Amino acid sequence: MTSTSSTQAQTGSVKAGTPASEFSHRLAQVAETVETFLVDRLGPEIGLGEIARPPRLMEAMRHAVLGGGKRLRPFLAIETARMLGGSEAAALAAGAGVELVHCYSLVHDDLPAMDDDDMRRGKPTVHKAYDEATAILVGDALQTLAFEIVADPTWQPDARIRADLVLGLARASGLGGMVGGQLLDLTAEGRFGAANMDVDDTLRMQAMKTGAILAFSVEAGAIVGGADAGQRAALLRYGLALGQAFQIADDILDREASPEAMGKATGKDKDAGKATLVDRLGLDGARAECDRLVGVCEDAVALWGEKARTLRDAARFTVARKT
Repeated sequence: MTSTSSTQAQTGSVKAGTPASEFSHRLAQVAETVETFLVDRLGPEIGLGEIARPPRLMEAMRHAVLGGGKRLRPFLAIETARMLGGSEAAALAAGAGVELVHCYSLVHDDLPAMDDDDMRRGKPTVHKAYDEATAILVGDALQTLAFEIVADPTWQPDARIRADLVLGLARASGLGGMVGGQLLDLTAEGRFGAANMDVDDTLRMQAMKTGAILAFSVEAGAIVGGADAGQRAALLRYGLALGQAFQIADDILDREASPEAMGKATGKDKDAGKATLVDRLGLDGARAECDRLVGVCEDAVALWGEKARTLRDAARFTVARKT
């Protein structure tokens, strides 16, 4: 497994003050570090307190997690902690935990009972590559592994910080966050009776389903970095606005991007009757809202000046991305 010192060396190789033109390179560097960390966590070696690692389960977990994704969530945790002078190794572990929760949610979202998708990140979804029962167990295992990593003192020796991270991740991913948002998303499809979600309802659903985990990624970096109450409030404003912008940009891509570019089926949200701001505001209105939210993000981190360059670039990247 990757040691704490080598992890610090890997993340430390990404230097502060990176120009915006190099943002994609920086994102790719951090993604490679995250990938290495996740490969180590998903290996065949039996861990402390484990009885066995069933090969089929591990293979399917690696299928779900490795070799795809921009790793934006751990990137945000790492960059926020770096801006504040916190431990990048601790932020990497926290961000990896968030990423595993995100991956588990995708595995379950893709199931026939949910969104019924065949492709994810350019390859068959887990239930297509294996079977539905295995996919359910993969999601369960990824979720519990996420909390194991975040609670592990190997990367964060301070028990109070670990407790804050575990509590925050649970709240962001649970009934009042991601999972609750997923239920509201299904409600908007009319699965449980007639539904008519207005703009405020749609914003609430998206803030829970997508925004809560993205916002916590930033908050995790703030916790690791020792941010005070005022700084955490500013970073929470940034994270919430970023999460909303990400979801709107995703809805726009679902309408405009090709399945080949996205690595999954597109146009399904409209066919399923899902609630999106594109429906409520139109494409031009949705783009304008994305621009407004980027402005909110930039204002929120203004107090850090040049140190927040990467977070500002991340907000712009979120709305400008093509996949």
